[in-house]
Amino acid sequence: MAFISSSSLSSHYHLIFTALAFIISCLILLLSRKSKSKRVNLPPGPPGWPVVGNLFQFARSGKSFFEYVGDLRQKYGPIFSLKMGTRNMIIISGPELAHEALIEKGQIFANRPRENPTRNIFSSNKFTVNAAIYGPVWRSLRRNMVQNMLSSSRLKEFVTVRNSAMDTLINRLKTEAEENGGVVWVLKNARFAVFCILLSMCFGVDMDDETIERMDDMMKTVLITLDPRIDDYLPLLSPFFSKQRKRALEVRNEQIETLVPFIEKRRSILQNPGSDKTAASFSYLDTLFDLKIEGRKSSPTNAEIVTLCSEFLNGGTDTTGTAIEWAIARLIENPKIQSKLYEEIKSTIGNRKVDEKDIEKMVYLNAVGKELLRKHPPTYFSLTHAVTEPAKLAGYDIPTGTNVEFYLPGISEDPKVWSNPEKFDPDRFLSGGEDADITGVTSVKMMPFGAGRRICPGLGMGTMHIHLMLARMVQEFEWSAYPEDRKIDFTGKLEFTVVMKNPLRAMIKPRV
Repeated sequence: MAFISSSSLSSHYHLIFTALAFIISCLILLLSRKSKSKRVNLPPGPPGWPVVGNLFQFARSGKSFFEYVGDLRQKYGPIFSLKMGTRNMIIISGPELAHEALIEKGQIFANRPRENPTRNIFSSNKFTVNAAIYGPVWRSLRRNMVQNMLSSSRLKEFVTVRNSAMDTLINRLKTEAEENGGVVWVLKNARFAVFCILLSMCFGVDMDDETIERMDDMMKTVLITLDPRIDDYLPLLSPFFSKQRKRALEVRNEQIETLVPFIEKRRSILQNPGSDKTAASFSYLDTLFDLKIEGRKSSPTNAEIVTLCSEFLNGGTDTTGTAIEWAIARLIENPKIQSKLYEEIKSTIGNRKVDEKDIEKMVYLNAVGKELLRKHPPTYFSLTHAVTEPAKLAGYDIPTGTNVEFYLPGISEDPKVWSNPEKFDPDRFLSGGEDADITGVTSVKMMPFGAGRRICPGLGMGTMHIHLMLARMVQEFEWSAYPEDRKIDFTGKLEFTVVMKNPLRAMIKPRV
């Protein structure tokens, strides 16, 4: 799940919280005295107020949620509890506990908690691979995505799409540099490249740059609309957010109106083979029109197809784009790593363009990619888990309906697991040094894509895109800081994914 920012809790809502807490806490205390129910043994955590729980403490801390959790972790250890309004959270930040929960007890911890009302609108009541309840709908959707879209054989069918997008990326960077004295924006160009790839894979129809930009703007608007609100944590406040609920419905309608014409265009192409010579031979949409869902007689509706297409696009765009921004920043900070990577590319393939068959052979490129994902996972928390039945972890009770959150920096920078975890060092993965199974099956030392049964199905595609883009960008250009004496600021902030707080502008010099 996403987390509310402390800045969004204005003084106006502090007053509302206080009044509600005072009135309702009296009722809570009276009812709790009469309650005979057995108390559960939750992990320890900071005491909170009735009704609002720890929401006040977080709001008054002035910190982002991941910083707040990082501080509490120092006091309470690798597992602790928080109560954020009506939501109970259990935060897990230890490698061994993560492995126990997601691998050893993977089936029990494979569920998702309830969604807030806004997310229910955009997920078509949890009709997505990531949000679905652990059960038949999830099995059907995930099996279709993995087997019919993300298998290695299917991914190979889009090699020309990726090569074209890489050429476009390099040309855009060259043009921008020529117009700006060698300076380029990294994230904007990386996002555009991967978004073009995913659009083609998803819809299988040609789109001009203007259409691509319009689609991208629509996806960004959806993500902004999904930002959490106070009433997600305190439903009692929902009457104060009627305008926001109305806006969410408007955005959902805009999303459907934007995507459905392309869905219908693809449907028409399939019904009339050869009618569009520019159309791809296959797309993700093709797998959705007549998809059989366990327990359902009907195929997905257009609205549900919009949801699944949006999941496919959003799931792979920002995660890859931000990874490239962090990667280029690290290469600028460490010129020796950049030089070593360039030498590997040059010695492996000579003067021709890098292609995806080459990246499998490049040991150092893969080490850079793995270290990148260790230091800069796409988010601070994996997608929220929940248990299918009451469970135990580290001797504590994990009730159903509780949000189980995995704090990724606590795992991938644990000094008990990693030597010099604060250092960006791809060499740690070479010459029989440290290693980590990125899937977490053997042990959890890092989990940028999650782990266990709900691991991100796009793991293979995502790592391939990162490696291919990074290799092409380093092959074509030498990257340096802008301004020349600028020290890179590695502070991050959460905008769906973790982006650089100060977006990276870099100086590029074409390699001869």
